[in-house]
Amino acid sequence: MNPKVSLNIHTPVLLREVVEALAVQPGGRYIDCTLGSGGHASAILEHSLPGGQLLSIDADPEAIELARVKLEAYRGSSLLVNQNFINLKTICTKYNFFPVHGILFDLGMSSVQLSGSRGFSFQRDAPLDMRYNPSDEVTAADIVNNSSEDELAHLLKTYGEEGYSHQIARYIVKERPIETTLKLVRTIEQAIGKRRGRIHPATKTFQALRIAVNHELENLSSVLKQAVELLGFEGRLVVISYHSLEDRIVKQFLRKESRDCICPPGTPTCVCGHKACLKLISKRVVVPSREEVRLNRRARSARLRVAQRIINHNEYFQSFARYSFSTGITNYHEHFKLIFSTLNIN
Repeated sequence: MNPKVSLNIHTPVLLREVVEALAVQPGGRYIDCTLGSGGHASAILEHSLPGGQLLSIDADPEAIELARVKLEAYRGSSLLVNQNFINLKTICTKYNFFPVHGILFDLGMSSVQLSGSRGFSFQRDAPLDMRYNPSDEVTAADIVNNSSEDELAHLLKTYGEEGYSHQIARYIVKERPIETTLKLVRTIEQAIGKRRGRIHPATKTFQALRIAVNHELENLSSVLKQAVELLGFEGRLVVISYHSLEDRIVKQFLRKESRDCICPPGTPTCVCGHKACLKLISKRVVVPSREEVRLNRRARSARLRVAQRIINHNEYFQSFARYSFSTGITNYHEHFKLIFSTLNIN
């Protein structure tokens, strides 16, 4: 654990709203796919007592160790897994942790990353790394120093929505090699000038590099599908996003999966055969209160969306057969009890 990271510096965003959106109840089974410092996890465990269980996942081994200390009091009810949430289905199959009553994604960076020395923050000098998992191969420095000018401009425009992508890319190529955060910040400032309004000129470039290094958008699109399959009847899917690219993926996914037909407009009769598997709990996005933003500036861009699983009995049996085959489960009576426990929990 990084000794500079305090257990008390992390303030979970939309904490009360998350617990309400998940409809956390005693004895429930939940998954926190982005454990971070454990703020949401500890609240979920507290509200699911007695008998609640929580599977927590994080790609960052440092976050896992920090949260392990925070969740010590819930040791018997909490399972911590150091993996990327792209492997959600595999993880749940390995630990026989399905179906569940709720799944949470908090897509923002945690205090572990921002307070560490892996180059996530442009406010301190550090190696240009940006990997959530230090065992991954590609770093931000690799992208900055090995990509062509056109490739860099496209990345900054696509993942950072940076209007000055070509100017920044040109200066990056000119100033290479760039190995540290502060050199990258100075290069960006040379390209487009210093602070414009409230947003630091390096914000969008750092966002784009972080997303590219960790394949964040691709992983999010894939894992949402996995999450739906792991939810039991009326199970809740809750996602907090922090920029428009993430929120657009979540919004479009929830809209699609809450409709029976997704044929193009004007199609005379439905030919897609698509059936809704989610119900939107609220069509309006949930945002932090002014008071929360005042107390925690990192909450200002948070957007929470929530949907509920709708499912028929045929889907339960199909899901049971598929998972039983893949895991070698033979105790059918016990597994059926587990599956249908999500139907009548009080």
